[in-house]
Amino acid sequence: MWLVILGYSVLGGIGLGIGYISPVSTLMKWFPDKPGMATGFAIMGFGGGALIASPWSSQLMKWFGTDRHGLAATFFVMALVYVVLMSVGVLLIRVPPHEWDPPIVRVAASKMPHAAGPDRTANEAIKTPQFWLLWIVLCFNVTAGIGILERAAPIYRDYFPHAASPAALTAAAAGFVAMLSLANSLGRLLWSTASDAVGRKNMYRLYLGVGAMLYAVLIVAQNASKPLFLVVCILLLSFYGAGFATVPAYLRDLFGYLEVGAIHGRLLTAWSTAGVLGPVIVNAIADNRIAAHVVGPERYRWSFTIMVILLLIGMLCNELIRTPRPPSFVVAGMDTRKPASVISGEAGQ
Repeated sequence: MWLVILGYSVLGGIGLGIGYISPVSTLMKWFPDKPGMATGFAIMGFGGGALIASPWSSQLMKWFGTDRHGLAATFFVMALVYVVLMSVGVLLIRVPPHEWDPPIVRVAASKMPHAAGPDRTANEAIKTPQFWLLWIVLCFNVTAGIGILERAAPIYRDYFPHAASPAALTAAAAGFVAMLSLANSLGRLLWSTASDAVGRKNMYRLYLGVGAMLYAVLIVAQNASKPLFLVVCILLLSFYGAGFATVPAYLRDLFGYLEVGAIHGRLLTAWSTAGVLGPVIVNAIADNRIAAHVVGPERYRWSFTIMVILLLIGMLCNELIRTPRPPSFVVAGMDTRKPASVISGEAGQ
């Protein structure tokens, strides 16, 4: 048990965080003119990995069995494959030289549509109100997405219990879950890429404001129209995925490139919080309503209402975010600080 807790949970969680953040911050530095697109590709890949790992691990357990030795063999094979893939990644991925610009038509930073903000260290960033406002924005956006994702199959069955035979209903619910997973992945790329054109704040206005209206539609329309229900849920899950993909570029806009990876890592504590908050809200209320013999869409009225409120609070926080001023000891345009990775690289030369 302790081997699973310390190895799979603790050590695996650390590796997951490193594997998630490192390519995101690196890609933004390679594509400073398209940070939303760069992070969209990286985080779509992270979300899409579950589409491969889940059936693959299930197949391995069919081959090796689900007893103690079979599970150990499954973990061992997966570890070997991950070691090979990650080693290839280590050999291929490099941080661009300091102050590198892409080999395209170069434009002055002041003329770029969404130039990076003044460079801040991670310790400086977490002392600003902008960081904590964005923390709330991410936390509540993720919580709202989990509101659907956590109980996707039961929600579908409760909204349309008489739409088909029990077997067909189970298959339809599974298809609904797969469709939401696809929307989650595609939203990470499409909406995040759009943020390069319209701005990060405007995209979060979409995720939060329109998201609140979509939840209101689920509350009011209930199961009156299955196509409407499906469209609403697809959009909500696309906004959920897009919130993850857009936030690194938002951090870059606010705090520059200096330590954007470290700042992103600190901000992802909002994801951890939402990972607890969302399931507690949805499952606790659903269980209470089931115990009260409430059936159909009414089981989710109160949890969806809470999601509307959280999204509106997140939207207010998004409106309050302003680009922070440069630190008082740094003259604008003359910041010569370098991230630790650059300094250590120079020391080794």
